[in-house]
Amino acid sequence: MMAVVLAGCAKEQPNATPEGAVQEFIELMSSFHGNPSEAQSLFLMLSERAKSSLRARAERYGAASGKTIAPSAMIVPARLAPRFRAQGYSSEVVGRHALVEIAGTQPHERAQIPCVYEGDGWRIDLVLPDLPPLPKRGDGTR
Repeated sequence: MMAVVLAGCAKEQPNATPEGAVQEFIELMSSFHGNPSEAQSLFLMLSERAKSSLRARAERYGAASGKTIAPSAMIVPARLAPRFRAQGYSSEVVGRHALVEIAGTQPHERAQIPCVYEGDGWRIDLVLPDLPPLPKRGDGTR
């Protein structure tokens, strides 16, 4: 009987809804200043597709520089966070996919963030541009 009462008091996880996942991501992103543990937290909020893309970028950076870099270190706040203060969130959900619209105070302050339901909740499904192919040398090697 006690377990039922405690289960009813459990706080809902932010990623239980697409809006909650985006709001949590934006809040963490707005205070992010390169701390590796915060970068890892942001990385864990991403979809598998987005994580895979960041892993590929980190591998390519490592191959070019000779340095190992964590995929989470590839997160660049200036490229991912809206440039306005979010005032409201709404979403359109179709199956496992959602598009969350963020609204600011001005009519032109709008952004859309794709999400996908994976595992135990909604994840930010950042779509990053494909990496260009690596140039080949004259002998066919890279």
